[in-house]
Amino acid sequence: MFQVAIGIGVVLVLVILLMLFRVQSLLNVAKGSDKKIESTSNRVNGLLFLLFMIAGLIAFFWYSIAEVDNYKLPNASDHGILTDQMFWITTVITGIVFVLGNIALFWFAFRYQYKEANKATFYPDNHKLEIIWTVIPAIVLTLLVGYGLKVWTQITDDPPQGAEVVEIMGYQFAWKVRYPGKDGLLGAYDYQKIDAINEFGMDFSDKANFDDFVPREIHVPKGQPVLLKIRARDVLHSVYLPHFRVKMDAVPGMPTRFWFVPTKSTAEMREETGNPDFNYELACTEICGRGHFSMRMVLVVDEPADYKAWYAIQEPWLTQNPSYMAQVPANLQEVASIATGLETVIDNN
Repeated sequence: MFQVAIGIGVVLVLVILLMLFRVQSLLNVAKGSDKKIESTSNRVNGLLFLLFMIAGLIAFFWYSIAEVDNYKLPNASDHGILTDQMFWITTVITGIVFVLGNIALFWFAFRYQYKEANKATFYPDNHKLEIIWTVIPAIVLTLLVGYGLKVWTQITDDPPQGAEVVEIMGYQFAWKVRYPGKDGLLGAYDYQKIDAINEFGMDFSDKANFDDFVPREIHVPKGQPVLLKIRARDVLHSVYLPHFRVKMDAVPGMPTRFWFVPTKSTAEMREETGNPDFNYELACTEICGRGHFSMRMVLVVDEPADYKAWYAIQEPWLTQNPSYMAQVPANLQEVASIATGLETVIDNN
């Protein structure tokens, strides 16, 4: 309480001093002697502008250098190299413009403060200057956008042949993933078939669904292309895998995709970071509702052999939920039985 009282007292003193200064200024205006006071205050303000600029730039550079390791996560994908290059090129260019622009603003406030001997010159326009400060930023921005578009096209284009396919679905408030089984094909889905158990809305009139499986965590192989097929079941979500420089919105009714090549296994990243509990994480970066914070899912990067072993032991979703065999058309029930290993086929009637 004592510290609070001191703080309130300091604020009140400052307010009183400010009011006294304003009263003195008004008295000087009334006496016709305001020019001297105004000139003095401009010199003080000009000097304060200059000191603030120096202190601000020192703090800017100190913080940027001191905290670089906290906002620059280790890169664990091929295309992340291009993404990081694009980020740092943009940061350097905009950083230079920011520093020079602020130096100019604060210096001009100090250098051209009001003085009785000086009179402002009316300068209506300068076509050369206007062309220069319009054309140069336009060229720089065009180059940056063009480079970004090139990188974006690469990562959203068709993936290489044999890419591992993972379907990611966002819903309030969790992620679900689905893998194609041994046939390598994801089955079709229908939003009308979504229920409390069949959360993907898998349509069992498509035999590609028979061996699809839904694991509790995401696994991908190191050194191989991975295609993420992304969709949302309710509202807008956003798939974010920061260490792989992957970010793509999950849009209801409009499937999106993103492919990348992981370059560091989970074990290697744990060794690199010195954190034995490190895990890659899938997070949502779209504020999608009150439970947004819970949209997290572990992603594991395996060595290729370990990934194949994990993939081989996954059980088809239909095997885990045999009651849905009733939705399989009669002419496909034998195929479904072989794919799922179920001995009993539930009659459609």
